[in-house]
Amino acid sequence: MIHDKDYIIRIVKQFSEFLTKMIIGGNNEGDPDELQRIFETNMNDTFKMNFEELSSKSVEEITSFIEEKDASHYIPFFELLGNLFFFKNKENPQSDWAEKAQKFYELYLQKSGIFSMPIISRINELKK
Repeated sequence: MIHDKDYIIRIVKQFSEFLTKMIIGGNNEGDPDELQRIFETNMNDTFKMNFEELSSKSVEEITSFIEEKDASHYIPFFELLGNLFFFKNKENPQSDWAEKAQKFYELYLQKSGIFSMPIISRINELKK
């Protein structure tokens, strides 16, 4: 059981780090097909669905999905979801994705109690 929890957190954190690198570095680094394959693999490993399925759900539905998990998973998942919707919104701006990114970043800050200047900067960028 402990190994299962560690595995889930490791997958979530790796996906979040991948998205952070994509946000900061852009899509210019690496083969686009390979990056897309990595993205899709991470989506499936983490959420057991593709981005289109996840993005069609409301913030409340996604939050309920996260809250069904172990409480220690909330913070990494909210950070990941913020990064995910922020990244996808940068690729293809959509107000729904921007709102979701902002909401999940706010939940991350609230639940973690961490003051994160990069996250606050992203929230401010989403509000523009």
